[in-house]
Amino acid sequence: MHGPAVVTWMLAGLAAGSATLCALRLRRPGCAVAHREADAAEAAMAVGMAGMAVLPGVLWGWFFAVLAGALVLGALAGRAGRVHRLHHGVGALAMAYMALAMAAAPAASAAHLHHVVPGATGTAGAPMGLPVLTGALLLYFGGYSLWAGSRLLSAPGAAGTAATAEGRTVRACRVAMGIGMFAMLLTL
Repeated sequence: MHGPAVVTWMLAGLAAGSATLCALRLRRPGCAVAHREADAAEAAMAVGMAGMAVLPGVLWGWFFAVLAGALVLGALAGRAGRVHRLHHGVGALAMAYMALAMAAAPAASAAHLHHVVPGATGTAGAPMGLPVLTGALLLYFGGYSLWAGSRLLSAPGAAGTAATAEGRTVRACRVAMGIGMFAMLLTL
């Protein structure tokens, strides 16, 4: 990522923690197939987000493009979990977009800086990606994070059952991933 190293590592840690929670939820007995599919998609997104934060590159773009294709096709073909698959498809497309924009930025910005200041290198001042698309994705994931966060805060907590605790964990994971997407989009 293009930003302070501490932010990059904090984002990678957040994503790795989310991936761990999703992977642990995959192991629970008696879980419906739709929930396992959502947990697997969230774990893949989180692993990719952590990897892309630390080691950006075109390879992540292809990984997320394939994942997005599978999720969008699944959303169009299936009935159960359609909205959730579509949300993950949008997330995977956003990750592919960010990976490709970040990979293209160093070459474009270095060429731009060489014309302005001979001998200059780096990525400062060069925009990455398409501002309109980046803005639309920022609105989507910012709104999603606020919506998911409001659901987390308004969830009944008095019951204290394992199902309530699991529901809060799932919602907290989704809020964390939405905030992570928003933070990564801000770097574009």
